[in-house]
Amino acid sequence: MPSAFAIYGFAILIVSHKGPDAQPRAFLVDGNLPSRIWHVIGAALVVSALSDIMIVAAIASGFGHLQPWIISLFSIGNLLLIGIISLSSHLQAEDTSEEEPLRTSTEAEQHVWQRVQAYMADHRPYLDPDLTLARLSRKLGVPAKTLSTIINQETGENVSRYVNDARIAAAQKALIDGATVTAAMLSSGFNTKSNFNREFLRITGTNPSKWLANVMSSKADISGIAEDQ
Repeated sequence: MPSAFAIYGFAILIVSHKGPDAQPRAFLVDGNLPSRIWHVIGAALVVSALSDIMIVAAIASGFGHLQPWIISLFSIGNLLLIGIISLSSHLQAEDTSEEEPLRTSTEAEQHVWQRVQAYMADHRPYLDPDLTLARLSRKLGVPAKTLSTIINQETGENVSRYVNDARIAAAQKALIDGATVTAAMLSSGFNTKSNFNREFLRITGTNPSKWLANVMSSKADISGIAEDQ
C-alpha cells in the first residue's frame, strides 16, 4: 500500500508540474489553481507513504513504541508541507507550464492557429465560465495537446492565460460601456471575484476600478486638450 501511495503521489506531482494545460478538463477560468491543488494531493500521498514505511521499519526493528511519535511527526510535517506548497510563489506563478521551444510554425499549425483565432472572434467561447481545454479542442476538432502546443507557440502563453486574456478584454470593454465591475465580471466569463481580480491584475497591473478611473481620466485629458485647440 505505501508503494501504491508513493507511485500515485509522484505521478500526480509530475503531471501537475506541467501546468494548467495538463488538466484538459479543468475550467480555464481557474488558471493555475487546479495544478496547485493536485500538487498538494500528490505531496500528501508521498508523505503518507513515507510515514507508513517508517512505521513498518520501526516495528520490524523492535522500536514499535516510536509509532505514535512517527505519526505525530509526519502529521505535522504533512500540514507544513501542504501550507508551504499552497503559499509557494512558484506554484502561484501565473504560468507554470513548460513552454515549447520557439520555432517556426508549420503550414498545418498556422492553419489551426487561424481557425482558433476565427473561432474565438466569431463564437467567443471564452464567455462560457465552464470552458475547458477539452471542450475547446472538441469544438475546434483539434486534439487538446496539439491545441495547447500551438497556442503556446503562437502566443507564448498557456491556454488558460490565452482565454483569460480574451475575457479581460471583454470585461474592459464592458466597463468602458458603463457596466458595473460585477456585471463586467459575469458577462466576460468569470464566475468568482477572486479569479477576475487575479487575472485583471496580471494583465493591467491594477484592479478594475482603478483601471477604469485611469482610462476615464485619460479620456478627459484628451478631450480637454482638443477643446483648447
